[in-house]
Amino acid sequence: MQIPLFPLNTVLFPAGVLPLRVFEARYMDMVRRCMKDATPFGVVLIAKGSEIGGPAQTEEFGTLATIAAWDMPQLGVLHLRAIGGDRFRIESSTAQPDGLKLAQVELIEPDEDLPLDEGNQACAELLRRVIDDVAGKRRDDADADPINSAPFEPPYRFDSSVWVGNRLAEFLPVPLRARQKLLQLQDASARLDVVRRYLEQHGVLKSAT
Repeated sequence: MQIPLFPLNTVLFPAGVLPLRVFEARYMDMVRRCMKDATPFGVVLIAKGSEIGGPAQTEEFGTLATIAAWDMPQLGVLHLRAIGGDRFRIESSTAQPDGLKLAQVELIEPDEDLPLDEGNQACAELLRRVIDDVAGKRRDDADADPINSAPFEPPYRFDSSVWVGNRLAEFLPVPLRARQKLLQLQDASARLDVVRRYLEQHGVLKSAT
């Protein structure tokens, strides 16, 4: 599978929400093609370089992103709401003359989605409170931007170890490299265990022991 890459200083998880402001010509062209052909692009964390300018070096693993909504509030700046899909591993990549990177990728099988065990139920309850709080703030904001102000995409799967773990991993205040390692784990229960231990160590959740 060949996809265009969008290197960013962020880590996108499956089913995660990614608001984007696109203004560079290479990415505007990429977005137009993706919308026209209904195809995804790949979001990868920058390992070396920057989001603007020449091609950046990226991590080996990333996530497909599908455009769910768009708006152009000002000429030359495109606002997108993208949703994370399958993860992938880059096998090879080439840079086009305009700097856009195209990659041959291998898709990664989705994690086995086991029900939450008793020890991780508190994680689901914490996530439910966070989402309820965000929803309440949106109701109070009559001018809420539908592209940028809804950080969670329904359906909300509070009984899913994959969904709960991915959503909490998105918001942990950890370095991007640590978040990337969580993305690359291929065991949803292990990822959620790491997240829970972090929350317990920082007093967000009460330790079960």
